[in-house]
Amino acid sequence: MFCYQCEQTAKGQGCEKIGVCGKQPDVAALHDLLTHALQGIALYAVEGRKAGVVDREVNVFTCEAMFSTLTNVNFDPADVANFLKRAVELRDRLKSKVKAAGGRTDFTEDAANFKLESTLQGMVAQGEKYGLKSDPTINPDILSLQHTVLFGLRGVCAYADHAQILGQEDDAVYAFVHEGLAAMTRKDLSLNDWVGLTLKCGEVNLKAMELLDAGNTGTYGHPVPTKVPLGHRKGKAILVSGHDLKDLDELLKQTAGKGIDVYTHGEMLPTHGYPKLKQHPHFYGHYGTAWQNQQKEFAQFPGAILMTTNCIQRPQAAYSENIFTSGIVGWPGVPHIADRNFAPVIRRALDLPGFADDSNGKEVMVGFARNTVLGVADKLIEAVKGKAVRHFFLVAGCDGAKPGRNYYTEFVEKVPKDCVVLTLACGKFRFFDKDLGTIGGLPRLMDVGQCNDAYSAIQIAVALAKAFNVGVNDLPLSMILSWYEQKAVAILLTLFHLGIKNIRLGPSLPAFVTPNVLDVLVKNFNIMPISTPDEDLKAILR
Repeated sequence: MFCYQCEQTAKGQGCEKIGVCGKQPDVAALHDLLTHALQGIALYAVEGRKAGVVDREVNVFTCEAMFSTLTNVNFDPADVANFLKRAVELRDRLKSKVKAAGGRTDFTEDAANFKLESTLQGMVAQGEKYGLKSDPTINPDILSLQHTVLFGLRGVCAYADHAQILGQEDDAVYAFVHEGLAAMTRKDLSLNDWVGLTLKCGEVNLKAMELLDAGNTGTYGHPVPTKVPLGHRKGKAILVSGHDLKDLDELLKQTAGKGIDVYTHGEMLPTHGYPKLKQHPHFYGHYGTAWQNQQKEFAQFPGAILMTTNCIQRPQAAYSENIFTSGIVGWPGVPHIADRNFAPVIRRALDLPGFADDSNGKEVMVGFARNTVLGVADKLIEAVKGKAVRHFFLVAGCDGAKPGRNYYTEFVEKVPKDCVVLTLACGKFRFFDKDLGTIGGLPRLMDVGQCNDAYSAIQIAVALAKAFNVGVNDLPLSMILSWYEQKAVAILLTLFHLGIKNIRLGPSLPAFVTPNVLDVLVKNFNIMPISTPDEDLKAILR
């Protein structure tokens, strides 16, 4: 196997024997084969659109299948095999539709024609031929940009899949996903062509995030400032981790009146700010962080645990019997809820002891998405003009287990008292419970939401730039980002599409970016690696 799509890849170069994330070589091969099959679908989908053939089932499946290849989403070989079987079925069905419509179907590319092996073992062997570096003839810089687009597309598909679940779709997003996948089968595209596709990926991701924002806020209301207890109360309990609001909503409805409290974990913390979710009295508080102590937290949780999307390290046998997955999440040996009927989760929660007493911990504030922040924009603008606020920092992104991420905790702790920190995504769990005080009655630490809510942060920046009549790059705003997986790649490409410069990125730069490609990013966007909190703050606030 070879995989370098996440930040924690072995030696900062690539995992070759087993994934740092827990991915096994057989799963890596199946993911590579699934990507290959999706490229075949994409070839016919691109030609189909030219002939007026648009297959929604193919569109939705492509995003769902791509999402399943993200880090820490689906590591169950049997599940991936099912995706593969369906991919080949849809590819061949789409080929027939396009041919009937008079479109081109005479592709010689293997992705468009290969026959899937009938056994799981055969599929694994087949997939080993289609690894990320299986073609040594590709120029390294072009391969770097191809993989930047591929990993960005995986992030786009994650957001598009979340949005589709909530009834929000746009064929322009599906069309580009197919365009990008199909491009990977071509040998005639130049370095500039791939630079263009990279920036277009960021543009389309902005649309996907806008769709997801519309789905979340249109269904559950705009988040409002809300205090969330970090303690627990006596009684049965279910812990929900991941990102999927619909799964949480359904679980809350199904547990109503059953004497079970529902707690959030990781990226689900911001969901307490949504009006239609917070109306449930048994939706109580937040338990644990995202990565730092995850295994220990899960092992000690006295109730059932529901994983909705990719926010978990490989479950340990010591507590895996209490874990359930839903959506496209899959782990070998972990029960999967395919239809949002959470009766098995509820039964397990009732069987487990739950919390034996009340524990009053800290409280944290959530709900500072764009509606809330822009609702007090006049106060923020006045504070800047009156010199009460010197600078804004967006300290956001992914968390992870590799050393070096304590930088973000130290950075936030050292931010001067006349500065405001906006944060989102699971990286905030390095500092989310810090009391930074207030400025003019407004908290100095504002939680914008999940990584899925990056659209809100972008809209806040754009609105402030408009209010000050300057470009975003001229605002007293600095972005200090941490990355781990492919949704973060997609967001970074969106920031490049918007022309945002001077981003500090860490803990390390992507292994799939070659020195020449990095040089282009530095020259065009002045992207830079983090150094130390003291050095970075001094450089920013000089």
